[in-house]
Amino acid sequence: MQYEIISLKDHPELKESMAEWFHEKWGIPLEAYLSSMEECLVSEQAYPAWYAAYTEGRIIAGLGVIENDFHSRKDLAPNVCAVCTEQEYRNRGLAGRLLEYVCADMHEKGIDTLYLVTDHTGFYERYGWEYLFDVQSDDGISRMYVHGYRTGTLTERNPK
Repeated sequence: MQYEIISLKDHPELKESMAEWFHEKWGIPLEAYLSSMEECLVSEQAYPAWYAAYTEGRIIAGLGVIENDFHSRKDLAPNVCAVCTEQEYRNRGLAGRLLEYVCADMHEKGIDTLYLVTDHTGFYERYGWEYLFDVQSDDGISRMYVHGYRTGTLTERNPK
């Protein structure tokens, strides 16, 4: 499978299509994604940041990095959010590659620790994420994970 992982910062022309894709996947208001993506494009900060895997001109996976992903631990930032892979592309390691890409990109920008909330058990551990504890989220109780950058554990940044 051939695909390219891109950063919205490098492809601002994709803002609307990326916002629509994430909105369709998660049901968060389109305006919230557009606002975060606009901030991504104008900010000098490392985040918010948005990424997508593309093949044949369409998004097949994506995720973002934001300050807080709807949980009570405001001191744990930044957060990887909105991780999603299109159904027909799942179980091929694509989400893992996207997570690795984002961890490397954040490391290059001086961010070595990332957090993530999820209801999944066992998935993120495969990619070097460690369970910390349960946190209160907008959806109830969720699992909080942490990832610290480890030299040599990340694969190439742009698989073909």
